[in-house]
Amino acid sequence: MIIQLVVWPDDRACDRSWLMDQVPGASGIIVMLSDTHTAFSLYSHKAAGPNLRVISTMSVGYEHIDLSAISQRGVKLGYTPDVLTDAVADLSLMLALMVGRNGAETMSLVRNGEWPNSPWSPFGFCGPQLSASPVSPTRTMGFIGFGRIAQATLKRLIPLGVTHCIYYANPSSPPKPSLDAELMTKYGLNSVKRVDLDELAKDSDVVFVLAPGGEQTKHLVNADFLGKMKKTAVLVNTSRGTLVDSEALATALHQGVIWGAGLDVVEGEPQVTADHPLVKEPRCVILPHIGSATLETRLGMATLAAKNLLGGIFEEAMPAELNLKSRT
Repeated sequence: MIIQLVVWPDDRACDRSWLMDQVPGASGIIVMLSDTHTAFSLYSHKAAGPNLRVISTMSVGYEHIDLSAISQRGVKLGYTPDVLTDAVADLSLMLALMVGRNGAETMSLVRNGEWPNSPWSPFGFCGPQLSASPVSPTRTMGFIGFGRIAQATLKRLIPLGVTHCIYYANPSSPPKPSLDAELMTKYGLNSVKRVDLDELAKDSDVVFVLAPGGEQTKHLVNADFLGKMKKTAVLVNTSRGTLVDSEALATALHQGVIWGAGLDVVEGEPQVTADHPLVKEPRCVILPHIGSATLETRLGMATLAAKNLLGGIFEEAMPAELNLKSRT
């Protein structure tokens, strides 16, 4: 079989008009997380035609895909889980450190030329230490979602002297006491425990948000949750912006309800401009969704997306195919 490749030449999301011109007759399509316009026009209106066998997205998330429409047409969907686990875990740890050590505020001080006017003081620019210390020997890390990325993040925290791990999981998923015991023994932790959201908020020194997006998890972190957190606690979100109520978080930061927040994702992104209430908060570190942005990870994602596409076209096993029957 001869494969004809049609490739968008630029390192950015393709123009909608270009895609609509090229897609008719295609057997497979590779799309990006940013291609939200394709869900309705391509799949519901059958712009690709009857030859379409597979859609491969270069992303872990698939909220941009009309799952019902492609399932009805018998089109397979490939995605790229696992490849970005280490990169996102690295970034989660980086954000926790940056927030606790006032990274955003102090970096802007230097960039704005204000360092000479900021004399040293005993508690100047101090923040809550992530690692355990004689002053704070007990450190509890909390996770909303406890999948591969959360566990990889926990692994990176162990050398810092973390003593307790608590996590919130989907209520419909069965408990895994054997996993908890295994991780506790493996990492020498005092405890690994599944808890409800209230306990997670109250007891965590850092809360890492690492759960899937969607209506079921929308605004899990809201004003009520934030109000239960410690004043020295840090919130880190490297999953989906919709899990955190941005307005509630901005209010909590402004009023000193929690210490700070590190966000790689924000609800409504990329429409996050200088006048956004979270951007105005000095103890909020915001990155433009770069969790998977390492050369190694993006190459791995692109390779997996290509292999998924070829598997779907040739009706062979796809390395990472989403089970659409369980999702629609």
